[in-house]
Amino acid sequence: MKDWFSKSWKKYYTTTYRVLAFIVAIAVVTYLLPKTGKFRYEYTKGRPWMHNTLIAPFDFPIYKSIEELSNEKDSILNSFRPYFVLDTTIQQQQVVPFIETYNQTLVDLQSKYHKLFRKKINKKYYTEIIREDILENLRQAYQQGIISLPEQYLNVPPTFELYLIKGNIAEPYGLSEFSTQKAAYQTIMINTLNNLGMMNNAIFSETQAFLSDIQLNRYIHSNIIFDKERTEVEKQNLLKNISLTGGKVISGQRIIDTGEIIDGKTAKILDSLKRVYEERLGSTTGYYLILVAQTLIITLFFIIIYLFLFYFRVDVYHNLLSVSFILMMVLLMAALASGIHSFSKLPLFIIPFAILPIIVRIFFDSRLALFLYIITILISAFFASNSFLFVLLQIPVGIVAIFSLFHMVRRSQLVRAALFIFLTYSLFYAGISLWQEGDILKIDPRLFGQFAINAALILLAYPLIDIFERTFRFLSDVTLMELSDTNHPLLRMLAEKAPGTFQHSIQVANLAQEVAYKIGANPMLVRAGAMYHDIGKTVSPIYFTENQAAGLNPHANLDFEESAKIIIDHIENGVKLARKEKLPEKIIDFIRTHQGTTKTKFFYNSFVNKNPDKEVDPTIFTYPGPTPFTKETAIVMMADAIEATSKSLKNYTDSEIDNLVENIINNELKEEQFRNAPITFKEITQAKEVLKLKLKNIYHARIEYPSINKRS
Repeated sequence: MKDWFSKSWKKYYTTTYRVLAFIVAIAVVTYLLPKTGKFRYEYTKGRPWMHNTLIAPFDFPIYKSIEELSNEKDSILNSFRPYFVLDTTIQQQQVVPFIETYNQTLVDLQSKYHKLFRKKINKKYYTEIIREDILENLRQAYQQGIISLPEQYLNVPPTFELYLIKGNIAEPYGLSEFSTQKAAYQTIMINTLNNLGMMNNAIFSETQAFLSDIQLNRYIHSNIIFDKERTEVEKQNLLKNISLTGGKVISGQRIIDTGEIIDGKTAKILDSLKRVYEERLGSTTGYYLILVAQTLIITLFFIIIYLFLFYFRVDVYHNLLSVSFILMMVLLMAALASGIHSFSKLPLFIIPFAILPIIVRIFFDSRLALFLYIITILISAFFASNSFLFVLLQIPVGIVAIFSLFHMVRRSQLVRAALFIFLTYSLFYAGISLWQEGDILKIDPRLFGQFAINAALILLAYPLIDIFERTFRFLSDVTLMELSDTNHPLLRMLAEKAPGTFQHSIQVANLAQEVAYKIGANPMLVRAGAMYHDIGKTVSPIYFTENQAAGLNPHANLDFEESAKIIIDHIENGVKLARKEKLPEKIIDFIRTHQGTTKTKFFYNSFVNKNPDKEVDPTIFTYPGPTPFTKETAIVMMADAIEATSKSLKNYTDSEIDNLVENIINNELKEEQFRNAPITFKEITQAKEVLKLKLKNIYHARIEYPSINKRS
């Protein structure tokens, strides 16, 4: 029973996981959708009303537009008066210390200002008169009020008004009725000098210096203090009192007729009806019906994704990591749209939706990237206030993103893609806005800022590619470029231990890459796979012809079976070495499949010829496989066999090369080496033509340079 359950689980695990993953994705997206109704009509300001005559189904208020509310808010804030409080303790706190410090200062400065200590006016020394004048002016300054303005009010005019709280009463005052600390200091200094009457120049100069030395500014502090908390409370109270509505539509009232242009006033009424309509549908009564409807729609979207993978991307369909990644990308975008929708102040256009097609294109192909992007945009449109405008802007952006980043091998390409995305957003928005409004001044410049933020966030694709590549074991063009570099440690080892094999691998990579370009395969993957396909020969390089010196053949002393085993083992040795060096599985696939299930024909034929009467076990001379199962691995098998065999041609004529290519590929077809690879006969024919042309270019005949005859 236990064994039966284990076998059944293994048999249905993939299907079960895939179905559950789609169910979870459907549940999450449905949960994220706003649980409000959806207005049945689509409309755009500046365009005709394309539906039947609309009659108000019920009474509803006309909500003010965001612009109107913003203008009212700005008007309130511009006329708002901040609140200040009078601190009556400041005067006493500063006057008493001044008296104490002044008396001590007189002792310290007596020798420096002897004239002020010796001269008298009306039987009083100058120093006594100065103290009395300063005290009187300090009291007057504090009684008038010394104000300290917060940063946001530093540049207001003298006519600026404020509220001053005295006790529990707030009274309006003009800013000019108070002094600043600097103005109070200057006033006290001037009044003190003026009160001393006529003085000769020597005493006047000494008095100025004395006033400076006593550091009068230390005793001048603000007693009119900004009340930030009260100001904010009063400000919010005023803003809360702003009416969100400005009028009302009565049930049965005609709103708009068919074909009538939707002007600003009508658009505001339609927006209000849409808002009230959706709120009513989202009430308790309609909540469950909305939930059922949303579940149905989202389920249909994901069924479309499922069927697309099943019919058009079978390789992705059977790869659970790929399925998980695709669903995760859709969920991630839906979650971002939901998060932005929750914060009404944040615009939906700052979300870099184009990251999805960019990343999916890098790991898969353009068709899957565009398909997923369109489905994701249609789902995300449920979070947009204007779904039509949202979809109309996003679809071209996704197409441009795919075109501008067809093969990403450099970071600069991502910057270029971000620039194209910004331009696409901007141009399409400007065109739509001019079409709707007919006025260039109605174009909202803030949206261009949102598009710029969106384009800047596209640069996050670069670190995300690396994260997803490691998490889901994908292979990007950037990594393929790094793997194809001949300075890679494995390739350097191949060049050192098996230089002939290294040169052979480079030639195979060149041939295979040209074929890949011709038939629409991944040229970067083909090149990287070809560079590593014979890496297993580094274990025993001398047993392979391309690494042998002239006249030295170690197979001469071995049985055919033993020689065949050594040759065949380079597949297993290559796989082991690649896994030890943590090469991606897609590269290891080239090592496993480049010989398919063909035979080591030299040793097999030699064994048969030497032992005509002996029964042959063909498995001894047959490679373990598997046969190529992708277009790329099939290309490398063809290029590998043709490049290796071309070395044995005696004459490199066009007919010899043509026959070589035809015979090798036809023989591989006969042995059904490409039966599991998604490559057509047309593509195989195109591959033959490319390989023939490339070989003729490599082995083209050179003219013989004439020698100079000796003159007699």
